[in-house]
Amino acid sequence: MIAFIETYRADYGVEPICHVLPIAPSTFYHQAAIARDPTRASPRARRDGELMEHIRRIWQDNRAVYGARKVWHSLRREGHPVARCTVERLMRQMGLKGVIRGRQVTTTRPDTARPCPDDRVNRQFRAEAPNQLWVSDFTYVQTWNGMVYVAFVVDVFARRIVGWKVSTSMTTQCVLDALEQAIWQRKPAGNTALIHHSDRGSQYLSIRYTERLALADIDASVGTVGDSYDNALAETINGLYKAEVIHRLGPWKSMAQVEWETLRWVDWYNNQRLLAPIGYRPPAEAERAFYADQNKLDIAA
Repeated sequence: MIAFIETYRADYGVEPICHVLPIAPSTFYHQAAIARDPTRASPRARRDGELMEHIRRIWQDNRAVYGARKVWHSLRREGHPVARCTVERLMRQMGLKGVIRGRQVTTTRPDTARPCPDDRVNRQFRAEAPNQLWVSDFTYVQTWNGMVYVAFVVDVFARRIVGWKVSTSMTTQCVLDALEQAIWQRKPAGNTALIHHSDRGSQYLSIRYTERLALADIDASVGTVGDSYDNALAETINGLYKAEVIHRLGPWKSMAQVEWETLRWVDWYNNQRLLAPIGYRPPAEAERAFYADQNKLDIAA
């Protein structure tokens, strides 16, 4: 509003404009004086100005998806003591807001006739260390050239994405490629305690997929039919991905465009995104802290 008055004051005058707008002329002159000399602002206004610069930087550096809660935790991590309500007020004043997740669409096609492993997780998505429990799922993306499918494998300990794949077909090969990436990156030799959990989609119950799990000494676990809670953690990651990438940056022209933005998002998610379940830390930081504690215990022993 102040900028608007500055723009048209030469044509219409300050008082006539203020008479039409809900602002007093004295307020305009006061703000104009502060603009010329910032030291005339109140301590609170100066503090707000400094915080707004940090808030905008954090919001932009994190793909413009953070809401007030994540921005507040980021400020605290950087050493800026501030109340959450202050962050909410300033973000509202600046017109900044986080993304909102929409309704999920189920892509699972259960194969009820095929035998499947038992549910070894029972909705307890917790792990005491990395490479104890993985969860898998995939979602879809509509593009101008047709449907694209994106599969993820997530390590439950720090919610880290350890494997992913973008494909134009909803086949076993799509989810198998994501699994292969996870095994190549994360499966240490001799680890026979790793559990892989998924829904009852036909892709995850296929012979090729179950044989690959067995070959890698990974125990399979499968949720019940038509129950999203039995694979809730994987579906949560899908929801974040759809909200922070697909719905925010679309529409999508091709699979290559989806694949590139997915790559960028996975890198940001693993290394920068703050996750509440692990203490508002990025997944990679949480894993590094775990291994650092393990090294201290080994040295002490």
